[in-house]
Amino acid sequence: MKEKYNRVYQFRIRLEHIEPEIWRVIQVPETYSFWDLHVAIQDAMGWQDRHLHEFILTKPMSGEKIRIGIPPEEFMNDETLSGWKELIALYFTIKNKNAIYIYDFGDNWEHTITLEKIVPRDEKQDYPRCIDGKRACPPEDCGSIPGYEDVLEILENPEDEEYEVTIQWLGDEYDPEHFDPDEVHFDDPEERFKEAFDL
Repeated sequence: MKEKYNRVYQFRIRLEHIEPEIWRVIQVPETYSFWDLHVAIQDAMGWQDRHLHEFILTKPMSGEKIRIGIPPEEFMNDETLSGWKELIALYFTIKNKNAIYIYDFGDNWEHTITLEKIVPRDEKQDYPRCIDGKRACPPEDCGSIPGYEDVLEILENPEDEEYEVTIQWLGDEYDPEHFDPDEVHFDDPEERFKEAFDL
């Protein structure tokens, strides 16, 4: 039995501070939590969900900045809200359409999330789905933007002394210019949650 919802949220996700742009457009059910949205972003971008994350956005009613993600256990009074308890529909509106999504607090990959529109559910479609995008995301643990730029330079020069090692590390299939939305596979957020927290 399919989950009951009538609308889907269409988001554009852009990885900041990189040119040419790396971006995706995804559609997700209106019933999604921020944890569910996190999983969809990871899968659409091509990240491997190895690190912590958080959303930074404005609370519509109060105008205050809030953080939603995984509250650190060691900080009982931490102000980060649990992503699996907060619904995207309570925060994203056409007037309150932007958020920042940070993945990997070490490499600090910053994404801008923009709610493009809210559309009726198409009963013939499966959601979430990725409908557009450009370029592969950087490799995990490459050393943030400077490390990513180094990787690109090495890949462009087979004569570079680090070329063979880099190819072995990345794998033969990594192409920084390649992205096909039809190749995106979305995991079940509930199963990812169980794996993440060893439930």
